[in-house]
Amino acid sequence: MSRPRNEPVQALKARRDAALTRLVEGVPFIRFLGVRFERMGDELTARLVFSDKIIGGVTGAFLEIAAQMELAWHGVWARMEAGGPQAEAIERGEFPPMPKTVDFTVDYLRSGLPRDAYARAVINRAGRRYASVSVEAWQDQRGRPFAAATGHFVMPELSGGGEAP
Repeated sequence: MSRPRNEPVQALKARRDAALTRLVEGVPFIRFLGVRFERMGDELTARLVFSDKIIGGVTGAFLEIAAQMELAWHGVWARMEAGGPQAEAIERGEFPPMPKTVDFTVDYLRSGLPRDAYARAVINRAGRRYASVSVEAWQDQRGRPFAAATGHFVMPELSGGGEAP
């Protein structure tokens, strides 16, 4: 399936949003917690909607989800931009396996409040086998994070000698 070179921007955005939705929906724990992701270009912001049912113990999981999805989305984005068979596979909902956590260290900086939380992850290093990611979570003010984390991940092996996400 070849796309026109000067494809309308709205069609491109819709395709990217659909790929992100399918990627997120493929992880049951993300659906269970109700974490949502907003895409602005290639950057993701995770949102954990406040709920009485998830009080306590969710911060670490939320940060880890944000880090893993950032890594996964990084790979999906690269494949979509490359076009060809890899982009077509993504559009069919065929995603590479998720990165596996090696270790994940959370720093709790202050108490979280009973309201929505947001997180944004930054990839420090991503190679074919290993990746390092930092992530911060905040509520009302981005400049006042209530938790931060660093994680190391094993990247999935890809068939055909392609690059890892």
